[in-house]
Amino acid sequence: MADKSKVYFTRDLSAGGLLKIYDRVSSNLTGKVAVKLHTGEQHGPNIIPRPWVKELFENRLDNNAAIIETNTYYEGDRYTTEQHRETLKVNGWTFAPVDITDENGTALLPINGGKHMKEMSVGKNMLNYDSMLALTHFKGHVMGGFGGSNKNIGIGCADGRIGKAMIHTREGSSNMWSIAEEELMERISESTKATIDFFEKNVSYINVMRNMSVSCDCEGVDAQPVVTPNVGIIGSVDILSADKCSVDLIYAMKEEDHHDLVERMETRKGLRQLSCMKELGMGNDSYEIIDIDNGDRVITAEEAVAHVVPFTE
Repeated sequence: MADKSKVYFTRDLSAGGLLKIYDRVSSNLTGKVAVKLHTGEQHGPNIIPRPWVKELFENRLDNNAAIIETNTYYEGDRYTTEQHRETLKVNGWTFAPVDITDENGTALLPINGGKHMKEMSVGKNMLNYDSMLALTHFKGHVMGGFGGSNKNIGIGCADGRIGKAMIHTREGSSNMWSIAEEELMERISESTKATIDFFEKNVSYINVMRNMSVSCDCEGVDAQPVVTPNVGIIGSVDILSADKCSVDLIYAMKEEDHHDLVERMETRKGLRQLSCMKELGMGNDSYEIIDIDNGDRVITAEEAVAHVVPFTE
């Protein structure tokens, strides 16, 4: 049996907590670093707090780092590069470079072992980076069930017109959202594999488990109210362990605390993301949680969420 992957955990939902987790998973981030972050629709209430990311850039990342994004497949605040840049200003992402990677075109990356696709179209500028930090707001998703590191990369690095269509739309269909449930999870995972294979071992994953609506940040101010308790921040160099641990932490909560998010994950077949990542050899589904708040003690998911209280605004 493969050794367990390490997933680092802190209850400290602050810039300081983010820096502590970053320090545990960043040794493989070399050269020019792409920080894949969902910057959100205008005035989105649940995105990762900008001051946290600002401190990360000021205290840990040098001038070779940039936030990377792509334009959206749907028409909205980030559909064109011009709209996207205005939304970045509105949402306060002005303290660091933001590279909209499909602004200058697209590139094709191979998908090794893909069932549905053999290559993925990504923003061309992404290929200018040496390593990637997937800094993800973990939450629900209207189609994906949940949005973790896999969704952040798989959808978020696919370019806005070609790549996202390859994931969401069946060829010849007039319905742009014609691919759903298990196949959608598989396509998202295949897209992610193309990107992480490109960066090889130089990718790290941080999931911020705060303000977890059943809605994605792409829904902006229309997101469903948050009812799931805040948990903390987890980090790993293993994408499957990062997302599986995040899901397991949700399941470890009391029924009344996790009901809505679990229902969203299960009704959208979101857990297929995890099994597909395993099938594609993208990581290890066996992990241990390292509690960095308590001397790096190995803890269970139940111990990690024992502190949570019902969410209030």
